[in-house]
Amino acid sequence: MKQIRTILFLIAMALLPLNICAADNGGEERLNIPEIVLEHLADSYEWHVASYEGRHFSIPLPIIVRSEETGEWSFCTAHTLPDKFFFDKAHHGKIYERLSDGTAVRPIDLSITKTVAQIWIVVIVLICVFLSCARWYKNRDEKSDAPKGFVGAVEMLVMTIYDDLIKPSVGDRHYRKFAPYLLTVFFFIFTTNIIGLIPVFPGGANVTGNINVTLFLAVCTMLAINVFGNKEYWKEIFWPDVPLFLKAYPAPVMPLIELFGVFTKPFALMIRLFANMMAGHAVILSFTCVIFLGWSMGVGYGIGLNVFSAVMLLFMNCLEVLVAFVQAYVFTMLSAVFIGLSHPEHHAHEENV
Repeated sequence: MKQIRTILFLIAMALLPLNICAADNGGEERLNIPEIVLEHLADSYEWHVASYEGRHFSIPLPIIVRSEETGEWSFCTAHTLPDKFFFDKAHHGKIYERLSDGTAVRPIDLSITKTVAQIWIVVIVLICVFLSCARWYKNRDEKSDAPKGFVGAVEMLVMTIYDDLIKPSVGDRHYRKFAPYLLTVFFFIFTTNIIGLIPVFPGGANVTGNINVTLFLAVCTMLAINVFGNKEYWKEIFWPDVPLFLKAYPAPVMPLIELFGVFTKPFALMIRLFANMMAGHAVILSFTCVIFLGWSMGVGYGIGLNVFSAVMLLFMNCLEVLVAFVQAYVFTMLSAVFIGLSHPEHHAHEENV
């Protein structure tokens, strides 16, 4: 986290003087890199595909909103939005409704945004992958060799996560019932990160860089930890094995700290995945903007910054492929460790000793 923040800070400081020079170059329109980066990272109600000669080609996505004033549902797209609704740029382009008294309110919004559409694409990809692998195992005979090619690669990845991560982290007695959830989380995050690196449709959406998505994943892990935790787990929270003055008198210090940890664990999962993936996309977009920034300053700057940006973009994209796997692995590993900690068996261990 600290290294990523340092890199982003240094990049921003390096681009700031270039941005100012570009703004003063012949009175041309200023290239606002932070605004461009944030716009591409934000969710949207249409899927931008390409731009050519000032024209933007986008795939319209269905907008479903309920009026707070009349209670009626509107089914439309971004280009056919009713007059009483508008996109508020001050609130990340979200839809607001203008009431008859002039006030603006946020209506009930069930629209299929770019992030939601990307999640559906990821789900379809995962279903196709695992159904094809399941069909291979169903049709093979007992004398057939081990799977090769794509099926073999998927099996290797599944067994690596299952045997080397889930089983030792959760424990031998409970890992089977949590393995489906943890494998689903890993492959969802990994596939989403990989597809998000594709710069054109059907990729490019910043799904795991959306804090709402990482919040949902963290809440799922939180429920898996606390709903299925055993009695020993809750005893360690509310009545831990510490001196009495630390858990009862004059104040229940340790129970409060342990109870606070129930919420900090999923919070750490949420922020870690969100910050790392958003930072990676921001750096890639920043280097892309450097290309246009260089040409706005002249041919010399354009050629030099083009070469620099191309090299850095190639390096960052290769690095992001590794980060896509690492972040999925770390989220799954921490979730497995937290779930394993919710099933302590101190008494059974002491009896065996």
